[in-house]
Amino acid sequence: MSRVPPGTGWPDDPARPDTPVAHDPLEVAALAADSGTLAELTARQSVCRACPRLVEWRESVADVKRRAFAEETYWGRPVAGWGDDRPHTLIVGLAPAAHGGNRTGRIFTGDRSGDWLFASLYRTGLAVQETSVRAGDGQRLVGARMMAAVRCAPPANKPTTEERDSCFPWLTRELALVAESTRVVVALGGFAWQAVWPALRAAGFTLPSRRPPFGHGVEVPLSYGKAPVTLLGCYHPSQQNTFTGRVTAPMLDAVFARAVELAAAAGQVPAHTADDRL
Repeated sequence: MSRVPPGTGWPDDPARPDTPVAHDPLEVAALAADSGTLAELTARQSVCRACPRLVEWRESVADVKRRAFAEETYWGRPVAGWGDDRPHTLIVGLAPAAHGGNRTGRIFTGDRSGDWLFASLYRTGLAVQETSVRAGDGQRLVGARMMAAVRCAPPANKPTTEERDSCFPWLTRELALVAESTRVVVALGGFAWQAVWPALRAAGFTLPSRRPPFGHGVEVPLSYGKAPVTLLGCYHPSQQNTFTGRVTAPMLDAVFARAVELAAAAGQVPAHTADDRL
């Protein structure tokens, strides 16, 4: 089977058999705008079929599989946003990995990038477990939410401009639904930095007139109404970056510890440590 049918028992599947499906960019825009809750939005994200190339790729990967996962059922659908419904910190990436989120059903889960990311989130108090293996494994984010600019695994990890634009309403609506509590946005990598900027503006955040260049640890002051918000840049914990030492565990920890510090300073969450996760 090339994908998990909605509502058939996959852990944490947000959709049901009758969840409406977007088949083109216009339907994405309409269904995103009409989503009144995160539950409704994530359900619709998880069944989207608006980009033919991505649909074909994600489902072919789920059919062929990687040898190490040959006996597993792959999710094979878009990977919806996940985490706290009232987050103080948002973590935005590029897209699910073909044998990571596309296999496990959860963003940043089941690959080596996710191993680095969740270990850091655990150390800084933003996750309850050090690892994230697959949906339903007991992992939970604390005051944080994850999402991607593109919800389907793309060939060669490179979505087209058209695919990014088609997915834009999903990202914008999710940002709008969590904007009231959000105090920090962490962009993982340059693509996410570029993609989240117009999405934040469309979701009602106030941004500087010029977008600063992406860099690890770069901080940009934003606001939502009268509330202060900070955009943080973070190098993506890809294998290329971690193998070469461009990203180290202390570098990741510094960004997420800073996110917690900023959220606490903005009054959204009390200062806490990695032990305060119960």
